[in-house]
Amino acid sequence: MTRFVYTKSPRKNKNILWSILIFALLILALLLFISRFSHSSLQEQKASLEQSLRQGAVHCYAVSGSYPESLAILLEQYGISYDKNSFFVDYQPLGANVMPDITVIARKGADAL
Repeated sequence: MTRFVYTKSPRKNKNILWSILIFALLILALLLFISRFSHSSLQEQKASLEQSLRQGAVHCYAVSGSYPESLAILLEQYGISYDKNSFFVDYQPLGANVMPDITVIARKGADAL
């Protein structure tokens, strides 16, 4: 009379464990891909911001004969904007006819957006 008694087979338990393991590996791979993509995107934003600031400074020099005296003037007159929470911009004017020293640094924790 054991034909109506249900017993779990060990094979089904192994299949469930393999399914959970494969699912966890897929989630891990997805998280690693997102992390790499985010870091790459942040680096591209940084390079683009630095290039925009340099082009704005050169354009100002070409039009007025002198480089902008401050970062605020450069941002205001040439319509450049950036996320101040993600990047720190150091703008050091060296003189009216010398290209300013422009440094863009990604803030710590900015890649964890």
